[in-house]
Amino acid sequence: MLRLSALTLAALAATSTVAIAQTTTPPTGAPTAPTATTAPAATAQPSTMAAPAATATAPNPKVGGAEMLATKTIVENASAAPSLSTLVTAVKAADLAETLSGAGPFTVFAPENDAFTRLAPGTLDTLMKPENKAVLAKVLTYHVVPGKVSLAQLQEQMKAGGGTATLTTVEGSPLTVTTEGAAIVLTDVSGNKSYVAIPDVNQSNGVVHIVNGVVVPKLG
Repeated sequence: MLRLSALTLAALAATSTVAIAQTTTPPTGAPTAPTATTAPAATAQPSTMAAPAATATAPNPKVGGAEMLATKTIVENASAAPSLSTLVTAVKAADLAETLSGAGPFTVFAPENDAFTRLAPGTLDTLMKPENKAVLAKVLTYHVVPGKVSLAQLQEQMKAGGGTATLTTVEGSPLTVTTEGAAIVLTDVSGNKSYVAIPDVNQSNGVVHIVNGVVVPKLG
């Protein structure tokens, strides 16, 4: 198992028990479940969020005001979105940009910039240090699932699982998907929650779901 310094473990422990659990809440106008015959409901979104695409052939929703093109890769689109700049910096620091630019396909639950501010103070700075690159990669790949999993497919998996879907991440640990009202909720192995803010942002090598929290695997 990868091990952190005592300082890093303390920071991540604080994240698990305080920061994410208390400040990560369902986004306004959380995405609703599509059915086999209807498109996702165009529910109200905060001014910084766009509604999910009305149909499979409609243009991608904007992310942070930036156009997301289904002809571009995950890294190319994320690099164009100001609201994903922290994630892009972390991906490059962990040497994952080339991997996420590959053929895939991948499903990425992409934390927006505000998600990282909900971590305990100092946690991100510690993870970004060169000596913790392997640990940073572990955290980031916990947000990635092999294959392309759409919102509709997540809903189907939850229905088949009696309300719960369990995803095996690239990192190797499970990530649980449930609903709270209209919100799609990710729960990590420590019980921290992250909510899907913008689903189904299609990429040439997979799909991205924008989330408002950082999920963390077991690190020690």
